[in-house]
Order: sequence, then structure tokens, then C-alpha cells
Amino acid sequence: MDAKLKRNFILMGHAQAGKTSFSESILNFCKASSRKGSVAEGNTVSDYSEDEIERKISISSSLLTFKYNNYQIQIIDSPGYADFVGEVISSARAVDSAAIVIDAVSGIEVGTEKAWEIADSLRLPRIFFINKIEKENASPDSIIAEIKDRFSKKAVLVESLDSSDLIEAVAETDDKLLEKYLESGSLSKEELLPALKNAIINCKVYPIIKGSAANDKGIQELMQVVLDYCPSPLERPTLKAKDSKTGEEKQVKISESSDFCAFVFKTIADPYVGQLTMIRIFSGMLASNTAFYNVSKSLKERIGQIYLVHGKEQRAVESANCGDIIALAKLKDTTTSDSLATEQNPILFDEIKFPEPAISSSVKPRSRQDEERISASLAKLTVEDPTFKVSRDIQTKEQIISGIGDVHLDVMIGRLKKRFNVEVDLGTPKVAYKETITKAARVQGKYKKQSGGRGQYGDVWIEIEPLPRGEEFEFVDKIFGGAIPRNYIPSVEKGVRKAMAEGAISGNPLVGVRVTLVDGSYHTVDSSDIAFQIAGRMALRKAVQEAGPVLLEPIMEVEVFVPDEFMGHITGDLNSRRGRIMGMDSKGKLQVVKATVPLSEMFSYASDLRSLTGGRGSYAMKFFAYEQVPQKIASTIIAQAQAAKKEEQEE
Repeated sequence: MDAKLKRNFILMGHAQAGKTSFSESILNFCKASSRKGSVAEGNTVSDYSEDEIERKISISSSLLTFKYNNYQIQIIDSPGYADFVGEVISSARAVDSAAIVIDAVSGIEVGTEKAWEIADSLRLPRIFFINKIEKENASPDSIIAEIKDRFSKKAVLVESLDSSDLIEAVAETDDKLLEKYLESGSLSKEELLPALKNAIINCKVYPIIKGSAANDKGIQELMQVVLDYCPSPLERPTLKAKDSKTGEEKQVKISESSDFCAFVFKTIADPYVGQLTMIRIFSGMLASNTAFYNVSKSLKERIGQIYLVHGKEQRAVESANCGDIIALAKLKDTTTSDSLATEQNPILFDEIKFPEPAISSSVKPRSRQDEERISASLAKLTVEDPTFKVSRDIQTKEQIISGIGDVHLDVMIGRLKKRFNVEVDLGTPKVAYKETITKAARVQGKYKKQSGGRGQYGDVWIEIEPLPRGEEFEFVDKIFGGAIPRNYIPSVEKGVRKAMAEGAISGNPLVGVRVTLVDGSYHTVDSSDIAFQIAGRMALRKAVQEAGPVLLEPIMEVEVFVPDEFMGHITGDLNSRRGRIMGMDSKGKLQVVKATVPLSEMFSYASDLRSLTGGRGSYAMKFFAYEQVPQKIASTIIAQAQAAKKEEQEE
């Protein structure tokens, strides 16, 4: 199909604003469905997965493809819940414009602000659709004023082309038009319409439409704006990319005759077809049963059938070209964020910047059978959702899952059970504490055992002292005169290292210690490798007790992003978590609080921050350093560890 006759856009907005119901109204109006589905009844085209029907919310972005007035329309219905914002961020990379849906009763909410931010970062043309105007407490006029105040003065209600506000907004985007408008007080349709389209495409005017998905009001007006004034794939602003060979920045020329280039924005695990890779073609053409060059992976990949997707249905097509959003099945090496092109013109687009996970849980399989399947199952879920991370803590030996929020993790655990029949128990991750010493000590470790036959004998003297912070371990051999035979020196070090891994006071690894082997003795018959290992372990444990042992905890560097009115709440809350405020800054309309906070105090922070800020706050966190745990808290941790060890030994 001619790219001029294609339109694609994303539905964005806060949860419960009515995006999915709105998509059903569009499909019904455009005669793309035989009946209008309902979220409550679980029969909408876009919310088709089992967990979406069960929860009555959108969890994944879904694609709708249909014909209307000889145009090919492709709409992405995206989730509104903050836990699934990764779906919105990735899907916005596939479209040429956006429709931000706002509840006429609730007005601008956190999800509305996030939608604007995402669309604005990509310079997507935007339409505002004020939904649910039939509701008793609806106040669309006050919401229009709020849109102008919060987002842009160039947001204009489109009810008639004769509207003074619309004509004035368009005139102000062009000096010549403005001059004529000021002289004559009006503009002809021949002057207004092309100027309006240009203004919308270049984000100089944002149309506002009032309507009701429930009563199918405003749908015709929206589709008219989409067809007449939103960009075709050929009219979108030039794309920025890099030449993968030279690293030079370049502008991608978008046309049907240019070299093929495309971008992978999403991966779907389809229960019938298998893995579906969702791709936006920017330029050129791709035919079924051919191949493309994966620029990100530097390899060629063969493809089978190309599909156009409509909800859960896939329609096979022979080829696709500029402007199409398509699906390819069972690709071996191509994943989300990959750039696709030709080997001769290797265009590389920026990868999608997904938000870092904000909440983590430990997962423990309920059965041996679950244990065998869990790693592979979790790995498949991470392919589909890049905001879902899986890791293993080497020290605590726990499997950790991380996501954007509580609902996100709950959904992923549900999928683990439904798709892979794996059941797990969730818990709060253990903190990877460490032990260290604060002063030097000199001790003897002597192991002597005689029980008939050959005995065991190993005798060592060691000195231990703290190393500078950040250094893990150093073993120094100062044996002279053969007090310990050379072949047993490595045995002593092996025993010392084993004792350090086990810790001396809390069962956590010991770090920051220099161990110097200074003296010892041996027996010509009874000494052995194992005897000197045991002597080394005994000496290290004894020495630590005399060297002022302390517990260390991981400290995180935290950046919290909040509107100004929440600053007092945030700083107070961080202080209550034993945090240290390191500074404050601003980023756009948000304030940034920088602090260092113990990891043990941050496990509930995602949900607590949401409560404190009404969902308008976010944060980023990374490891900063290990620092000493306050004595009172350390005593409790040590007592709990020792009690757990005693219980384990009794079992």
C-alpha cells in the first residue's frame, strides 16, 4: 500500500482513562469489528491475554490493524499503569503520532504526565482526547485549561475550523500567516488547512477533542484529524541514527524506494505461533521468506512469513514496506531494540532506554520439579519484558527477580505459573552483609588429633590487620627456617580463605583483611594438607574475635525525582531510613534529591514513594559502598544469624 495512505498512532494516558474502550469505539466506528467489546466482559480486541481479562487492565501494548476510507490504520493500545511503563516507552518508538486519553472526571493524572513526557522526548505529534464527558461530574472545560497550563498553550480545542482560537494558534506558527491574520482577522481554508497540518506535525499545535468512548462521541472527529492532519510515514520528521561502521551520525531519509531500515520495538510470546518479534519499518521494503541484516548483532537473519497483527490475530502478507508495523515469527538472534537494515547501508538506531527495576523479591521454587524448570522459564519472561530482570546473588545464593512495581512482579509470577507450570514462593531478598576487622591481632591455631593409627597435626601463628577500605584480602608468607614446610603454606592459605568465606560473627564473608603467616610447627608423620587447612581456619576465626570485628552493609546511591511540593516529605522519609542527603538539583519540572541509603532500608521504597507522592515520584538506585552497620542494628543481625545457624545444626 502507498505509504501516503498509512496512519499509525499510540493510545497513551493514565490507567482507567478508557484507552481500551476508546479503541473499541474506533474499531466499531471504522467497521473494523462486528461488535463493540467491553473491558468488563473481557471481550475487547486489544486486551486478549488471560491475565488482562482476569485483572480488567491493559498489561501489554497491543496492535490493531484495519482499513478505513482506503487508509491503512495501525493503533497501539498501551497500558496506563506505571508498572508497565516499559511497554509505553518501547511502543512509542514504533508510531508517527500519539493520542493522549484523559478522563473528563479525574483530569490530568500521573499517567497523563508520563505519556506527555514520553511523546515529547520523541517529538511525536499529539492529540488530546478528553473521554467520559457523559459522566455526571465531568468538567472538560476545566481540563482544557489544565492542559494548556501543564503542557502547552498551543493545545487547542478542535470543534470547528472557524474557531478563533484554532485560527490564531495556527497563524502564530507562521510569520506570513500571522501578518495576514492580524490584517484581515481571518484565514481562508486554503491557507489554514496546510498550515494546520504542518503545525501539528511539527508539534506547534496540539488538537483537543472532547468525546465519549461509551457513547461513541468524538470518534469521527478524531479519525478526521488523524487522516487529514497527522503525518503519514513519509511526513514524519527525519530520523536520527548512526552509521554502524563509522559511528558518524546521519539523518535517515524516509521513503518507499530507499534502502530497507527498521527497528525492533517489542517481543511477544504467542501461545500458538511462538515468539513474535514486532518491527516498525521506516524505509524500503521487506518480503516474506527473505533475509535482513541485523545491524546491532552484525549478522544476517533469514525470515519466514510476515504478519500484520490485529489483537491476537495474525494475517500473513507477502511483503511490507515503509510505515508498516509488522510481526515476524521464530527469529533466532533478533531481539528488542535491534536495528535492521542492509549490509551496504547499516543504519543503527538508539536502543530503547527502559526504566531500571525499582523493586526486588527472592524466589524459591516449591518443588524439585519447579527448581529444574525455573531458570529457563524466567529467562523466557525477560525476553518478552526487558523491565523484568533476573539475577542470582552469589553470596546469599538466592534467585532474585526485579521489576517496576508490586503489580508487575505479581503479573510475572502469574505468567510463570500459567505458562510454564512453575510455582514459587516470594520473599524479601537477604542483604549481602560483610564482616571486617578494626584492629590487628596475633594468634595461634593448633590442630592436633590422635585417635589410633596416624594422627593429624598442624600448628600456625598468624597476624591479621585491616586493609584499606575497598581491598578484599592479602595473604603474606613470612615463614623462615622451615618452621612449616613449603608444601603446607598453600594449605594454610586455603584454610584461611575458607574461614573468611564463612565469616566469624554472622556467617557473612570477611573482607578487608591482611593475614600474615609468621610461625608454626609440624610433625614429620602426622602433619598433612588437611591438618594445616584446619589450623589456618582455627587461627583466622580466633584472630577475628580479637581484632574488633564489625558488620558492613551495602549502601546505595539514590536519586529521587519528585515535584517540588513533595520535597519535605521525601527528605524526611529518607532521613528515617538512615539516609544521608548528599544534594539537591532540578531536572525539567522535577526536583532531584540525591542521597546515600542502606540497601536494607530500601526494599519497600517503590510502594512507599508511590504513596508519598500519589504516584508522581520515581527513583534510581545503584551500589555506592560498604559501610559499618550501627552497633544496635548489628547486634540484632548477628543474633538472628547465630540463632539460625544453631537451628540448622540441631536439624
